[in-house]
Amino acid sequence: MITFLRLLFLVVLASMLGVTGWASLHCPLFAVPRAVATHPWFLATLADAYWGFVTFFVWVCYKQTSWLARAAWFGAILLLGNIAMASYCLAELFRLPPGGRVAELLTARREGPGALGLALAALGAGITVAAWLG
Repeated sequence: MITFLRLLFLVVLASMLGVTGWASLHCPLFAVPRAVATHPWFLATLADAYWGFVTFFVWVCYKQTSWLARAAWFGAILLLGNIAMASYCLAELFRLPPGGRVAELLTARREGPGALGLALAALGAGITVAAWLG
C-alpha cells in the first residue's frame, strides 16, 4: 500500500506541475477572462477546491505540533494547492521506516518548524507576487 501511495502522489505532483507549467505558458495567472472568473461553475469549483484544501489542512494541523509549521503549511496549501498537498504526503510517506504502515502515516506527529512547508509557502508567495506584478 505504501508503494502505491508513493506512486499515486508522485503522479499527482508531476501532473500538477505539468499542467500548471503548461497553463502558465499559455495565460498569465491573473489574466483569466472575466467571463470565466465570474462563471458560476468556476466559482463552485474554486470553492470546492479550497474547502478540500481546508479539510486536508485539518489533518496537517493534527500531525504538525509546531504553530510555525502549521502556518507555513496553511500558506503553502492555499497558494500551491495540490502541489503542496502531494509534497506533504510524499514527505510523510518517505519518512516511514521500511515496513511502515498506513496507520503510522496517518497518526505520526511531527515536531519542529517544518522546513518543507516553509520553503513551499515562500515559493507560493513568490510566484503569486511575481504573477501579480508581471
